[in-house]
Amino acid sequence: MKKLLITRLVPEANIAFAKARFDMTLRDIATGLTPDEAAQALTEYDAILPTLGDGFTAAAFEKAAGRIRCGVLANFGVGYNHIDVEAARRHGVAVSNTPGTVTDATADIGMTLILATCRRAGEGERIVRAGRWTGWGPTQMLGTHVTGKTLGIVGMGRIGQAVAHRGHYGFAMPVIYYNRSPKTVAMPARQVGSLHELMAGADIVVVTVPGGGANRHLIDRAALGAMKPTGIFVNIARGDVVDEPALIEVLAARRIAGAGLDVYEHEPVVPEALRAMEHVVLLPHLGTAALEVREAMGQMALDNIVAWAEGRPLPQAV
Repeated sequence: MKKLLITRLVPEANIAFAKARFDMTLRDIATGLTPDEAAQALTEYDAILPTLGDGFTAAAFEKAAGRIRCGVLANFGVGYNHIDVEAARRHGVAVSNTPGTVTDATADIGMTLILATCRRAGEGERIVRAGRWTGWGPTQMLGTHVTGKTLGIVGMGRIGQAVAHRGHYGFAMPVIYYNRSPKTVAMPARQVGSLHELMAGADIVVVTVPGGGANRHLIDRAALGAMKPTGIFVNIARGDVVDEPALIEVLAARRIAGAGLDVYEHEPVVPEALRAMEHVVLLPHLGTAALEVREAMGQMALDNIVAWAEGRPLPQAV
């Protein structure tokens, strides 16, 4: 029976499936594997089911070189910037992820952040909970009306299209999008030629690109500086896609109206400057946090491990 390491607690249904088919070890610790721990795991297990925060870096693979037992890293999640895929490939380790299962749940969180930020929902709830609400008034907590605003999507993949669909058909939002390559989509939306054009033209910007690689700090000071003073910025991608100090600077100077964030550059650390800002909505990486979604993610990852164990191609190889 193949030895399997699951690096973080996953839903019970996934644990039961894994126990029935593998010699499973469950690492019930909230923090991810360090690169040294990842290197050790590569030498001890036939298969590993990792997730965000596990340090499968190039250094981890080099440290384990010549002793690697692991044949597959079946990532729990669509994002895999915590795995050096090229290093894995060089050392004969296959990698998969869980696309598709996360699309709607992540897009829903994108809309949650749009609405909460535009309509100052987080700030309003804090006022009510603190007993500071003095009653309704015509000018009380005026925010940004969402319906009809121009929605800008950075990265028009599955999640980007799902956010665009919700915005256009649910809130009558004209949609523009920036993609590194030409992209045709089955809904009314216009591709723009540059990131600057997108940032300048949208009332609400939502980032949905993969993390790591060339996308690190894609949203930099110049990109944020192109936004309208009334603009709302939302990130449901990965924290490293945004230059966090630059975002803090822009928000502190009120050069944009607000931001909604589900991810952070150094998770789980969220800068005090962001936590202190009333015009910023902060979520603890809730993108896929629904039981049926997490079960589907876990099952997809396990299905890839089963395929590997049976000598079949990985259905979701990256």
